[in-house]
Amino acid sequence: MFDTFKNRLEITGVLTTITALRISAGRSTEPIGTDLPVIKDAFGRPLIPGSSFKGALRSRLESFLRGILGSDRKLVANPAIEEEWSLKASEAKALKKLGLDQLIIFRRAREIEDFAVLSIEILVERIHDSKRTDHIKPEDVMSQSELIELKKKLLSEKKYTVDCMLTEAIVNYTDLPSLLFGSPWLASKFQVRDLTVLPDNWFGQYQERDGVAIDRDTETAADGKLYDFQVVPAGTPFEFRAVVENAEEWELGLLMIGLHQFETEQIPLGGGRSRGLGVVKLEINNIWWFDYPENDPEQLITYLKELVQDRKDRYLLRQETIKAHRDDWIEKLIEKLRQVSVKTTANHTSIHQEA
Repeated sequence: MFDTFKNRLEITGVLTTITALRISAGRSTEPIGTDLPVIKDAFGRPLIPGSSFKGALRSRLESFLRGILGSDRKLVANPAIEEEWSLKASEAKALKKLGLDQLIIFRRAREIEDFAVLSIEILVERIHDSKRTDHIKPEDVMSQSELIELKKKLLSEKKYTVDCMLTEAIVNYTDLPSLLFGSPWLASKFQVRDLTVLPDNWFGQYQERDGVAIDRDTETAADGKLYDFQVVPAGTPFEFRAVVENAEEWELGLLMIGLHQFETEQIPLGGGRSRGLGVVKLEINNIWWFDYPENDPEQLITYLKELVQDRKDRYLLRQETIKAHRDDWIEKLIEKLRQVSVKTTANHTSIHQEA
């Protein structure tokens, strides 16, 4: 994923609150002041955590992908519930039992229709435990000559290590959003800095609003449930900066669709969204793109040199170029989703026939 640098996309812009924004720091313990203050930086200015932006973006994209691909956890996982991860902790632990040759056998076994319906744990145990009556041996999945040829190929690609083969297995079992946004077992390719308010546009103008919990039986205000909360007013601009490294073209297409949702005020942030809070609008100002061509180290050396000298504007995309890249990346995403849909349909048909 990150052992070799491939590309880098850097995006800057401004995120502006269209309605008041409430991202709470939790209930205050101070005797004076609001019950629920907003998150602030060290200078007492409002802050939008990068994790809040990233989480809202990921959630929206996951909902789109479930609408296209269905709710299979291996395609679109639920990061909040371990049982709905694409690769559960027990499955990752099972994979780590395998040695080098066993990982090769595992990869080949998963490609064979007869083994498609087996869970990871069962398949691993059948490969790992030679005392089992249903133990899977190399000749069960490939001939000796095929195994030798595959080893030669892996050696030539410098991938014949346990770590590389294990990483490949983990990536192959990672759902689509997690490949871009990360998971407990895979680092994220997409990083968002905390969004800080633009200081020239901030004059400490917090607002306080009253809230009340409603008794669902009487449909009136519940006793002792009055509270007040702090919000950042509409029209407050925040600096946006994000970086993506080593992303595939289809992953960049997925990201472009998500950012477009923020550009068109489709993804609210923070709490109180049912009462209209948290509507924001993203305006992207600049995009820098460097795609490292293979076997051309001079270009990477030049890129690093110009970064150090703060001369990266050579890689700044013009508006017409941005549109061309976006269109191309989104087309790659569509191709990827079609491939996954065809493969999923074939697997479901195989499982149905097996049943």
